[in-house]
Amino acid sequence: MFSALFLALPLLGTAKADRIYSATYLPSNIPDHTEEGQSGTNQCGTALNQSSQCQTAYMNSLDDWCLWAPPQPGAHSSIGETERIEVAWCTKNGTGARLIPDGAITGAHWLITPDYIQVTGTGNLTLLNVPEHDIGGGGELDPHGADGNGNPVGGIVFSKAFGGQIEEIFEWTNFMGPGEFCFRICDPKGKNPAGFCQHVYDEMGCDWNMPGNYAPGFDSCHADSGEPMGVYGGSTFHQGDAATPAPHAAPKPTSCSTVSSIGNGFIIQGTNIITPSASAPTSTPVTSAGGSAVTSKPGSGSGGSGSNSGSPGPTSSPNSAAGPASLQSWERTVTSVGLAIVFSLIGAAVVL
Repeated sequence: MFSALFLALPLLGTAKADRIYSATYLPSNIPDHTEEGQSGTNQCGTALNQSSQCQTAYMNSLDDWCLWAPPQPGAHSSIGETERIEVAWCTKNGTGARLIPDGAITGAHWLITPDYIQVTGTGNLTLLNVPEHDIGGGGELDPHGADGNGNPVGGIVFSKAFGGQIEEIFEWTNFMGPGEFCFRICDPKGKNPAGFCQHVYDEMGCDWNMPGNYAPGFDSCHADSGEPMGVYGGSTFHQGDAATPAPHAAPKPTSCSTVSSIGNGFIIQGTNIITPSASAPTSTPVTSAGGSAVTSKPGSGSGGSGSNSGSPGPTSSPNSAAGPASLQSWERTVTSVGLAIVFSLIGAAVVL
């Protein structure tokens, strides 16, 4: 009996370690929960909801990506304390996740390599509930976690950045601070996805794990893959070793394209969302007295002039100012006829 148990234990460990690869999901078939003990959901829908508990993230392009961040603000919402319950915050609407408020991100640099894609940048991530004091305190988001269920538990990442077709990403890593972020996804078909998205350096932060561009501005570039984090030639650094090596040099970017900003166009105040159509000035149809529709321009009112004012302008009607003009024309006609008759009578008298 005991020998059978000992034989089974390694098998159980292998199944646990590989469980992340045992099921491949798509947004169309993902279940409500993918792990036991999950605090949120993977079936997120598409609705706008700044209280969303969505734990499905996307990494698609410079203007279409997500981050993991705490569901609630507070002094005890550091990444290390909340890594198992983080929710997705995304730049674009339509994922069912919370929206990253416009202006929260001041720099985002999308880097494409043969083995991984990463986004690094800066911003005010306290708007994503990351506490201001959460600097270098540890805590990493990845699909493994201490028990194999992931941080957050049940967190799933999809991407169409590798080849254009949406697919589940099995190896990814994300670090968050109050003013800096980095998120890397590794190509499932790449040569070493687990190595390039290593998840054991949770206290080393963005600059060490993902050297790159953390300056303001927005661009998308290409680069070589370089070495996996922690690997230095023939040796491998282990967190806690007596000497900590310097981070790798940042990959040299090439073929860059820049944009002035990224955003979703919504005004977000806490959990309230104002849609672009509601926040922007709109044209309101106003019916004139003649029955035709005119446009009321923003800012126009009773003090406006012409047909853009709030009240209908003068129109032609039988009782309007055109009445006297019609009367004067009638009088001229009668006078002309009367004179013609008078001259006719005078002419007849002379003949007689």
